[in-house]
This record gives sequence, C-alpha cells and structure tokens, in this order.
Amino acid sequence: MGLSTEKTGGVVTVTLAGETLDAGNSKEFKAEVAAFLTPQAKVVFDMSRLRFVDSSGLGAILSCLRQLNGVGGDLKLCAMTKPVRALFELVRMHRVFEIFNTREEAIRSFGG
Repeated sequence: MGLSTEKTGGVVTVTLAGETLDAGNSKEFKAEVAAFLTPQAKVVFDMSRLRFVDSSGLGAILSCLRQLNGVGGDLKLCAMTKPVRALFELVRMHRVFEIFNTREEAIRSFGG
C-alpha cells in the first residue's frame, strides 16, 4: 500500500498513500501499520489521500484502534475527504474515533 510516516514529539503520523482502503489491500495495510501499534504509542492516520473505504478498510482501521487501546496507546484520524467522512458518519464510526480536520489538531490533541 505504501505508507509514509513522520514523528512529531511522541506522536507518529501515518499517511495512507493509496486512494482506496478496501478488501484488495486492507490485509497489506494492517501488515504495514503493525510496526507502529506498539505499547503506549500515539498514532495519527492522515487520511487526506483516501477517496474510498469499504467495510474491510473500516475493519482494518478499527482493528488498529482496538490493538492500540489494548496496550495503552491511542489512534486518532485526520484530514478525511468528504466521501470517507460521509461513510464514517453513515456507519457511526465518527463516534468511535476522534477525527480532526488537520494533522496539527490531531497531534495537539494528545497533549504533547
């Protein structure tokens, strides 16, 4: 899938490079992002390039949140495109995740 990462203080921002996160690449996504899901990790997914997410993609992102929460870490999302944001609202995922308009807001929300 090709992820790019950037560390700001203690927060790792992972930018999803592809335009889709679906059944075709969600397993690859989970494998690539696994390295960042460490105990007490503070992670932000920058979703600015993502145009489409299906149920497999939602499941993969939710799995990352659960994994981080299980080891004292946290995951926040930022810079969602309108179609992806609409999907998150449709399936009520916006109530599960903290979603921010910008990467800076998401990083600041960790209080670091």
